[in-house]
Amino acid sequence: MKPGTPSLLRAINDRAALEALLERGPLTRPEIGTLTGLSKPTASQLLVRLQEAGLVVLDGIREGLPGRTAEVYRINPAAAYAAALDVTPDRIEARVADLTGTVVGEYTLPTPRRPAGELVERLKAALDGAAAPAPPRHVVIGVQAAIDPTTGKLGYATAKDMPGWQMPDLLPTLSAGLGAPVSVENNVNLVALAEQAGGAAMGHDDFVLLWADEGLGAAVVLGGRIHRGFTGGAGEVGYMPTPGAPTARETGRTDDHGYQALTGGRAIHKVLRSYGVRGADFRQAIAAAAKSARRSEEARAGLRDVAARLAVGLAAITSVLDPALIVLTGGAVQAGGETLRELVEHELHALTIPQPQVRMSAVEGNPVLAGALGLALDATREEVFP
Repeated sequence: MKPGTPSLLRAINDRAALEALLERGPLTRPEIGTLTGLSKPTASQLLVRLQEAGLVVLDGIREGLPGRTAEVYRINPAAAYAAALDVTPDRIEARVADLTGTVVGEYTLPTPRRPAGELVERLKAALDGAAAPAPPRHVVIGVQAAIDPTTGKLGYATAKDMPGWQMPDLLPTLSAGLGAPVSVENNVNLVALAEQAGGAAMGHDDFVLLWADEGLGAAVVLGGRIHRGFTGGAGEVGYMPTPGAPTARETGRTDDHGYQALTGGRAIHKVLRSYGVRGADFRQAIAAAAKSARRSEEARAGLRDVAARLAVGLAAITSVLDPALIVLTGGAVQAGGETLRELVEHELHALTIPQPQVRMSAVEGNPVLAGALGLALDATREEVFP
């Protein structure tokens, strides 16, 4: 193996110091030297380079032993910015963070069902509303669809679902319009990344996240990485053929079939009504069933039926992937709370030989934006760090 060149070694040391500052916050030169294993002269030269590059700034003086003080250094938060957008049929939510990950701007742009203006104009308006101090270095957009890496086009969504997104040169067009490199990611995948970074899946390299709401989706994390599949459609479990549900052969590809027909919002609402559980929509019905489950046998039976339907699909996923953990999230799961989680885990373990732990999501706020911003920050730091 050839020894590293001086420039390569300097870059490695600089990155190690920056990562230590990101993880631990402001540090003195001796602390940086200790954490990176560098000598005092080398650590001093490193800090001079990083200051000249605008990546590190002085953060005051720390007093130590009598007669001794030490300069404290920190990441320059204004060195670069990253941005995230969460796009749904009803609104575009934007969030901007500085290089340290501190959120510096947020904005929500409501969008009508038939939005006026071009797609890029709407996205730019949401991004501008977040008022970033400087143009972001990278933008990640979460959508209820997936980019097909074989074509570069958006798949698993129709023009009716996402007007304006059906274009052959989607990513170059978005990047040019927003003035920064753009990545488009499936929203459920982004939720999984948020759970892995700071939620229920922390410390897990192999897990499945199920999003159960009006529609169904899943994210698959294998070896610590999102598995997207050949066409980007890994995790589109709403289409998965499921016992007890019609298939695409009977209904057509665009109508409810498979797991969606068995466990989607409309199906759950109908099931709970058959048990006498009332609610204006499926979320309210699940919440009512969960609230009444301890004193009403009918409500508990209805909730158990919902859990069994969820478990059928999860059993198929578990049998193929054998994950250590399944994370449940989405409106249906949040409405059912811990009562529904316990029932799902019980029903799943009755169906499968592997018995993965089942947890509720633990990320607060908007997990799609959290996951998107995490990806955008990773890309930004990769660009600006040596």
